[in-house]
Amino acid sequence: MVHTVTKGDLHGTASGVLFMAFFGTLWSYTGVMGLQGWGSPWLLIAALAIGMVLVIGGFSLISASNGFPQGTSIHSGNDGRKMRMWFNIIFAGEGIAIGIAIAVCNAFGHTENIPIVIAIIVGLHFLPLARLFRVRIYYYTGLLLCVVPIVTWLFVPEIMSLSGHQLNAYMSVVGLGSALILWVTSFAIWMIGRRLMGLASDQLSNDLTH
Repeated sequence: MVHTVTKGDLHGTASGVLFMAFFGTLWSYTGVMGLQGWGSPWLLIAALAIGMVLVIGGFSLISASNGFPQGTSIHSGNDGRKMRMWFNIIFAGEGIAIGIAIAVCNAFGHTENIPIVIAIIVGLHFLPLARLFRVRIYYYTGLLLCVVPIVTWLFVPEIMSLSGHQLNAYMSVVGLGSALILWVTSFAIWMIGRRLMGLASDQLSNDLTH
């Protein structure tokens, strides 16, 4: 049975693009802050430009969905409600875990580890999301978001010097690394959305010829 591409399919894909673009840009801001003035303002402008391009890509998928059949998808009906419920639970759990992690780091006087711990929590939350939304790339996203901060903590000094400029390496490496991972994920999902559009066009052509 061939699945008909619907508005729900494309809206779900577009949401993924926008979500990754937004949080990728937030992480890039963290990374730029860690550079403590090095490369400013051009790095921040570049980060905002990348985020904007991806956001435009996400909204382009939503706009294109106007020509799609309403139909049904895994994001609609009872299954859709269950998915939204579990997404809210996972998202809330992530937020609570981040809040607790920040409080613990502050209590023990290790605020320098906050970006590392947050990145690991964000990475872990992608693993159940990958299964929930049946998006395999989220597994890789989650694993990479865990690997980057762990490698940073093990092998990168907290403070580094670049051309005589002092940097907060934990913030810059974890922030920019996480941003890159999320932006690449956003772009990959955007490409999936474009393939869905191609499938829809093929389906429409087949319907017209039969």
